[in-house]
Amino acid sequence: MKPEMGIFRIRSRTDNKCLLETSHNLKGMMNRVRFQLEMGSHPNRELQQAWRSRGPDGFEFEVLETLKYDEDETKTDYSEELDILRMVWEEKLREQGMEFYSKR
Repeated sequence: MKPEMGIFRIRSRTDNKCLLETSHNLKGMMNRVRFQLEMGSHPNRELQQAWRSRGPDGFEFEVLETLKYDEDETKTDYSEELDILRMVWEEKLREQGMEFYSKR
């Protein structure tokens, strides 16, 4: 079985900020990010600082969209599709007034 791939966000419950992450393995990446935040080792310092001050209950992890695998089994690299998905969601969320944690 292939893992679900797509995009998710970590959204602050107290302000209008989020961080978008794309992955070929959504569940694995969500677990990784949560672990990094809990250990104080997430590379996004702004998000890490907010996590320290608000704790895990101050944030929500949400899958925004999943990508389907191509019927052509030889295709294994979906990096371009994930990059496009990120751009689309950044634009959508900006239009909704969402702000983003600064880049790493």
